[in-house]
Amino acid sequence: RKAIRELYGRSRKGAERENIRQKINSLKDRATELEIRINEALFGEARVIACTLVSSANRILTGRKFSTLFIDEAAQALEPACWIAIRKADRVILAGDYCQLPPTIKCMEAARGGLDRTLMQEIADNKPDTVSLLKVQYRMNDEIMRFSSEWFYQGELKSAPEVKYRSILDYDTPIEWINTEGMECNEEFVGESFGRINKEEAALSISQLTNYINKIGKDRFLEERIDVGLISPYKAQVQYLRQLIKRDAFFKPYRHLITINTVDGFQGQERDVILISLVRANEEGQIGFLNDLRRMNVAITRARMKLIILGDASTLTKHPFYKKLYEYILALQE
Repeated sequence: RKAIRELYGRSRKGAERENIRQKINSLKDRATELEIRINEALFGEARVIACTLVSSANRILTGRKFSTLFIDEAAQALEPACWIAIRKADRVILAGDYCQLPPTIKCMEAARGGLDRTLMQEIADNKPDTVSLLKVQYRMNDEIMRFSSEWFYQGELKSAPEVKYRSILDYDTPIEWINTEGMECNEEFVGESFGRINKEEAALSISQLTNYINKIGKDRFLEERIDVGLISPYKAQVQYLRQLIKRDAFFKPYRHLITINTVDGFQGQERDVILISLVRANEEGQIGFLNDLRRMNVAITRARMKLIILGDASTLTKHPFYKKLYEYILALQE
């Protein structure tokens, strides 16, 4: 490759230029051939190969068969992509959580045609005897975990001893619901792409975070690098929360420890403290895609030690899931 770059750097005319061009093409062919041989040698000896589902179709793997294929995050993998890799394996193990968010399908016609159903979900529904649950979680305080365990996993999840009672403050309730009912927190629709916004609830979220940082102590917060996630289901709310954090001088020393994103953007992540702004507040009890409980399962299981939910209980508790969650949190606070 170095020789090719050197030849490119020389300015020539006429026959000499043509000669250089031929040399460059010859060197390129030799470099490509050498690269293929090296890759074939490496992959030929490798016992374990890691790649994406689509890149498993790479020509380097042509003709290769594997005794076992592991597909990680299989609950977010499109079924057609899974089959690219499965054709090369004698045995397949899918790892993932189909009670959390599936892959994003932007084409409604494709979704109606079944593309929104993952292979993992199909197997879980039709061959439940092949499904095993990893029952011990190592992320969060037991009280944060317990509701999700009861609602989504038949109460089978357990907390590892080292995380079961983990907390930031002594005598602190690990999970809170700040009820915005009657606080003039109003949702607004801002367009199909960005969804809804609730500016009053966003301001309250920032106020709650400020208070919690002060409770912890500013020095301790920085020394222990306590990280925070602000989550909302709606892009408009996420953008507004980012603006509030950016404008507020109080957060300047802590901004590198604060992440603000949608639920989808937080899947697979975790933080010491999570605040969730649910946005919806209306008399009709309309909650939009908060009806997809997999989205909420992701949101409430991101926190290691402290979870604060902000939402209008009168709107949200018209849905049985949110009613049960609200009652669960109130019982913890008694």
